[in-house]
Parts: sequence; C-alpha cells; structure tokens
Amino acid sequence: MTLVLVHGNPETTAIWDPMRAALERHGIGPDDVVALSPPGFGVPSPDGFGATMNEYRDWLAAELEGLLAAGTEHVDLLGHDWGGGHVMRIAMERPDLIRSWCTDVIGLFDADYVWHDAAQLWQTPDGDASIARMISRPDPERIAFYAGLGMGPEVAQSVVPHINADMGRCILALYRDAAQPAMADLGFNIAAAGQRPGLCILAAGDHFTGGGVMHRRIATRAGARVTELLDVGHWWMCENPGLAAHTVANWLASLDRTGAASAGA
Repeated sequence: MTLVLVHGNPETTAIWDPMRAALERHGIGPDDVVALSPPGFGVPSPDGFGATMNEYRDWLAAELEGLLAAGTEHVDLLGHDWGGGHVMRIAMERPDLIRSWCTDVIGLFDADYVWHDAAQLWQTPDGDASIARMISRPDPERIAFYAGLGMGPEVAQSVVPHINADMGRCILALYRDAAQPAMADLGFNIAAAGQRPGLCILAAGDHFTGGGVMHRRIATRAGARVTELLDVGHWWMCENPGLAAHTVANWLASLDRTGAASAGA
C-alpha cells in the first residue's frame, strides 16, 4: 500500500505531519506514505508553469506515473483543499493511476457551488493587492492567524515561511482559472470517478467547500461514500489527528478487506 497525500492552499506538506504520526499507531508507517507538494505550494513552481487546473492535473499524473514506474503496486490517493480538487481530476480522467481516492472538497464540483469570499476576491483584479497584503504581513501575525483557523501553532510555523510571492502567483492563477462555471463544468463528468472506490470526508465545521448537501449530492453521483467528521473544520487533520488517522486507516482497511476489486488492483 502507498498512501499519497496532496495538500492545498495556502499549505505545505506540514499539514499532514500530525496525522502521519497518528497513522503509525494503525500500522501505517513512513514508508507507506508519500506527501506531494503541488508546484508553488511548499516547493518552487518551475519556469513557465501557469498554475492552471489542467497543469496541476498533469503534474499529479506525472508524479503518480513516477511512483508506479518505480515499483509502487497501487496508490490510494487522498487530497485536501485544492489537493482534493486535483485528486478528483485524476479520479475522473486518469483512474488507471490509482486504486482508490479520497477528498474533502467534492462539493466544489456541484453546479450550485459558490466560491468563498476570499476566492471571489482573488478572481478579480483586486485579488493582486489582497495577495500582496497576505504575503507581506509579519510572520508572527500570520502564524497566529493560521494557527487560530485550525492549523495549530506548530504546523502554522512550518507553513507560513512558504506563503510567499511564488505561492501568491499560483493562488491567483489557479483560482482565476477555476472561476465559475469552470468547476460546475468539470462536475458534469463526476460520475467517471466511480471507476474507483471513493471516500468523501465531510468536516462539519468546514465552511469553504459547499456544505453537507452539496457533498452528499456529488458523492452520490461519483459512487462514493461519505464520512462526516464532527467538531472539526477545514484543517481536520491538524485539529484532531487521532480522528483523522482513524478515518483514513478505516478507509484503507476497507479496501484491503474487499481487495478493491472494482479498483482494478
């Protein structure tokens, strides 16, 4: 088993550290987990990278192809925030690369989804100034801000130095490319994700991803099951690492029990 983790915005692989430590209690150790960093989000973006949705899909596909070529038997792909959006592109368009998928943002693909206020601002010309303010605030202020939103102080301290001009450029490009009706258009193909077993994590306190009705409606169309996590928000893997690890471990165990026959493993 190889569990591949993909984070989102404004994040680095550090958001997974608390959950990864808790996963070891379930027998899922460091050698079983790979955390990937989308270009611009914790690692520099390459020259000429436009940070569009299709470019992130292609980046993730190439990373998975590399893992399989190196001998990985199968991939269970888990994405958070925009990482969850990239995961769904793979689930819909490159299911040959994975055994299963899991996301916490499937509601974004609902026809009625409306981007949150910050995203809508980034999608306008005023977004440049908003991002400039975000990356220019003093680090202690930014650490306290993201820690209070749910990252926690240790994770926020690791993430904040990477919230820089390169990330800001990628944020603007990605959200502008995803302005509606782009996400709704992608959602028309969501049933294709049913070619592989899927799990949709619904964090009850996450107000960025459309809410329970949209999650459940799109999950049904994708042939996926929904697990609701109570008393946690957007950064559920940081807020309650034990619950996060338990949820992920149960998902992986269910695949092992069934042999993931429908996943072509």
